[in-house]
Amino acid sequence: MLLEVEDLHVFYGKIEAIKGISFTVSEGEVVTLIGANGAGKTTTMRTISGVRPVARGRVMFEGRDITNIPPHERVKLGICQAPEGRGIFPGMTVRENLEMGTYVRGDKGAQKQADLEHVFSLFPRLEERINQHGGTLSGGEQQMLAIGRALMSRPRLLLLDEPSMGLAPMLIAQIFSIIRTINSEGVSVLLVEQNATQALRTAHRGYVLETGYVVKSGTGSDLLDDPAVRAAYLGA
Repeated sequence: MLLEVEDLHVFYGKIEAIKGISFTVSEGEVVTLIGANGAGKTTTMRTISGVRPVARGRVMFEGRDITNIPPHERVKLGICQAPEGRGIFPGMTVRENLEMGTYVRGDKGAQKQADLEHVFSLFPRLEERINQHGGTLSGGEQQMLAIGRALMSRPRLLLLDEPSMGLAPMLIAQIFSIIRTINSEGVSVLLVEQNATQALRTAHRGYVLETGYVVKSGTGSDLLDDPAVRAAYLGA
């Protein structure tokens, strides 16, 4: 098992945001977390990446307990995140933003250039904007840049938090197509996404979060067909 989250409890002050959730991501899977705003999806992602501390429970990666190791060490293990809101460096160029993704890597030179070319093959627009400052990019281009920067860290597990937020429908379709391509290349993906229909169509499996609890799980297709999920999250 690549990722195992076991009985996870996370607090903001005295408020318990995550209330004992458990889930897994296997090698080669796309797994999605869906739920309303405030359900705990982003908190879960931040906890897996090491930004939020764990009150109780544990996070396992490839059989190793990583609950208390710092975020940069998790990146070295292959857990990389494209955060909600993109989090790019607006005063740095596209190239500089992407190169920040290699910060914890020991290899440079030819390997870094090969990874840069791979990112450009997925996102040709970024190559066109290579010397442009990140803050001048469109929303869609900034999302491409955030994902590309995460890929430059050579992830085993890619955490994507709301990759389609604020994007036009055509760009949303493009982003999800690229997520499927990234997965086909061997990268496992944990996806948080308000566009539940696209997320469940892309994911092998999904978990439904409500107020800090996992209330339902299943394959992407099973959840798409579930009447309760359709009524609550798919507008059906």
